[in-house]
Amino acid sequence: MSREEQQENKSLGLELEKIIFIGRTYEEYRLMFNLAPEDLRGRSILDCPGGACSFSSHARRHGADSMAADIAYEHEIDNLELKGQQDVEHTIEQLEQVRDRYRWDYFGSMDGLKQARMSALRDCTADMRSFPLQYVYAELPVLPFTDEQFDMTLSAHFLFTYADRLDFSFHERTILELLRVTRQELRIFPTVDLSGKRYEHMDEIKSFLKNLGFRVTEVSTTYEFQQGAHTMLKITKPES
Repeated sequence: MSREEQQENKSLGLELEKIIFIGRTYEEYRLMFNLAPEDLRGRSILDCPGGACSFSSHARRHGADSMAADIAYEHEIDNLELKGQQDVEHTIEQLEQVRDRYRWDYFGSMDGLKQARMSALRDCTADMRSFPLQYVYAELPVLPFTDEQFDMTLSAHFLFTYADRLDFSFHERTILELLRVTRQELRIFPTVDLSGKRYEHMDEIKSFLKNLGFRVTEVSTTYEFQQGAHTMLKITKPES
């Protein structure tokens, strides 16, 4: 291997270190976003950011034309799979220290959580190998899709979750971009940050979107792992 190739691989490794490749299962998505079979069948759906989630693979089996977009997808699948395994292990170690901030009725135990995260990772990477064109590299707030390409877009554990790192302008631009590529509705889960507090600019975001003609509602769901994280924001576009 040449010095240039070694440097390139080293840079790739450093870039991959910045990515947290972890995901939720299809069943978690179904509960987080109040999804019924009719919400999937025959519809085009974008999961963004998709991470290591298994939603896209299972939604396709339920009759959806599903696609996922994420900044992580520029990396090789084998590297992502290894990174994902490491991230699950690290996450479990971290959660052991703060397990009282979470509800365990869904997973049952820390081992149950680990099994779910590993299952999502396996399903996701297997589907990436079988349907590579359905996993698209994208770096928000810009998406490489046409206007209203998808009937519905789902966005989990990103925007409001990391409110301490993503400013209001980023939230505004990202939501508008997600809506640009969406024909019918955008669902964002959860509506709280990592401390469990409702996003501090939620009312401002809702007023901004309503003034643009969107219908905006905060909807309770039956999924709650992080305490207080049981509500999604549903944004519906006006019928043209």
